[in-house]
Amino acid sequence: MTRTIYPVYFWVFFLPVFLVLTLLTALVTLAGCLLGGKRIFSYYPGMLWSRTVCALALCPVKVSGREHIRRNQSYVFVSNHQGAFDIFLIYGFLGVPVKWMMKAGLRKIPLVGAACRAAGFIFVEHSTPQAAARSVKEAEVSLQKGASIAIFPEGSRTPNGRMQRFKKGAFQIAADLHLPILPITLNGPYRVLPIGALRVKPHRMEMIIHPPLATQDRTRQGARELQELAEQTQAVIASALWPEFLP
Repeated sequence: MTRTIYPVYFWVFFLPVFLVLTLLTALVTLAGCLLGGKRIFSYYPGMLWSRTVCALALCPVKVSGREHIRRNQSYVFVSNHQGAFDIFLIYGFLGVPVKWMMKAGLRKIPLVGAACRAAGFIFVEHSTPQAAARSVKEAEVSLQKGASIAIFPEGSRTPNGRMQRFKKGAFQIAADLHLPILPITLNGPYRVLPIGALRVKPHRMEMIIHPPLATQDRTRQGARELQELAEQTQAVIASALWPEFLP
């Protein structure tokens, strides 16, 4: 689709349809979870929503490495954070249910915030160290119940497509519970909708799922060891980045 036609397509068709689909997905998720179907409704409506959004945005998706995921294993999924479409890639194409650690401000979105809370997603508070610690404990409770969790350890979307330094929270959770970290490399979402952009631009996207990194053999969990684990994970993710996104 040409550069002249796509902006019209976006504003006239994609955006209205996206808003309607988002509200319907939130309603179905909220109702299903409140009626006792949390196992199904916390995942499948969002998964279908994500895949549909990528298709409507005319963004082809390539996925590799799903064979590294064991179905009955809980993971801490860790990914670089290129743009808003990161969520659609992971939620729609990972192939297994995940809980999200999300910015606390997202719970203020009408209906969407309530649906996320009903689905068991964790809102991260950074207002005080105590609030941040409560968010970590809430995530650990979800993981102890057999769930997997997805975290962007950069904390926010990259301003230039390149990875920022990883924070230690995700790795603290994995180390505390002796759960494997599963690194994910995302390529392309920065070209589709980077931070600050108002309009989607169609572009191919790719998700590479790497082999998991074990944490159960790490007997020490001090700040230095956690930072080493964060740096190891970041190096794995960087190994599959497109050249334009390399540091």
